[in-house]
Amino acid sequence: MKRIRTAALVAVVLAAWAAQAMAQDTVSEVVVTAERRNQNLSRVPVAIDLQAPHVVLARRADNLITTVRVVCDTRDPARRVDELKATLRNMIRGQNGQIELGVGQGIISRFDETMLDKVIAPDSSSTDTSEATVVIKTHITAADTFDIATARITSYIERTQKVGRTEILRDQDWNLTLINPEQYRGAIIGRVAADAHEAANAFGPGYGVRVDGLQQKVDWRQSGPLDLALFIPYQLVVEPAAH
Repeated sequence: MKRIRTAALVAVVLAAWAAQAMAQDTVSEVVVTAERRNQNLSRVPVAIDLQAPHVVLARRADNLITTVRVVCDTRDPARRVDELKATLRNMIRGQNGQIELGVGQGIISRFDETMLDKVIAPDSSSTDTSEATVVIKTHITAADTFDIATARITSYIERTQKVGRTEILRDQDWNLTLINPEQYRGAIIGRVAADAHEAANAFGPGYGVRVDGLQQKVDWRQSGPLDLALFIPYQLVVEPAAH
């Protein structure tokens, strides 16, 4: 990348990158886990620091989620599947403005009745049990605490009517989701540009900045129980300005 001499030019160049990325890459709802590694490692040049830079955008996650197994061990196979589907329908009907159902792992899609047969796993020859895996999510508000958000999901599971010998068994993990991370690219780049301008000014008029890595996708790390720090992996270098 060419050396940049003014903050205005920095903003123009970075905004162009932002527009291009937004046009090329729109992700629906992605899962954030505590163990999540940088999604862009294979594309980051070796010279760039892979740690999260100090310029980040703080925001709440969009949803808190957990995975549940809906399990039924009724002996008759046909009745077992019927009971399982009936419980899944009760879960679907129990959705409200605070609780939604989804399917998937890395990316969450909405779950509805047309997907009942797809989510029920084939029976194992060694067990008389059928099961389906579903994601339960609740929207995170500014006033939420971790305990308040998890209680909404726990309450939903408890009040859902289970048909026959069906049980809803919750996974022990709670994860967060983020909808369309690339929508935050412009805000992050604006912060990077402001920081680059401040860094160049600190060294005086004879210096400029070089920013590498901003072609990477928006990345993130969990910064609190319900909060995320969004960033673009980049490296900023202050150096004598070209004449």
